[in-house]
Amino acid sequence: MSPLFAALCFLTISFASLGASMPLSLRDVYVPHIIAPDTDTVWNCGQYGTVSWDSSNLPKEVTNSQGMVVLFKDGLEDIEHPLASGFDVVQSHSISFTVPKVPPKSDYQIVLFGDSGNFSPKFTIKCDD
Repeated sequence: MSPLFAALCFLTISFASLGASMPLSLRDVYVPHIIAPDTDTVWNCGQYGTVSWDSSNLPKEVTNSQGMVVLFKDGLEDIEHPLASGFDVVQSHSISFTVPKVPPKSDYQIVLFGDSGNFSPKFTIKCDD
């Protein structure tokens, strides 16, 4: 079993058991709209990138406010190398980090995990060698 598959299984079971322990009336899924990056965004490797989201539509109870931002590329979420993690998606509205060195492409997306995972629009990352 690959380490990535094992990690995904662990996360799935963890989230399922967390949700099962709450009454149905309290299980509100929080899916904040990602504001940035957007289709006009260009990040450069080695510089700071910022992900920001709209927190205006908070449900009464958020089941998991611990956030993680990962890069989505070539159909895969790079969970093993999060861009940022351990922040509160309810209390904060953005997170900044150093853009990793990756192949230059114009179809990257960000996945913002917390109570739910949601995707940004596609954007560009450029790396000067």
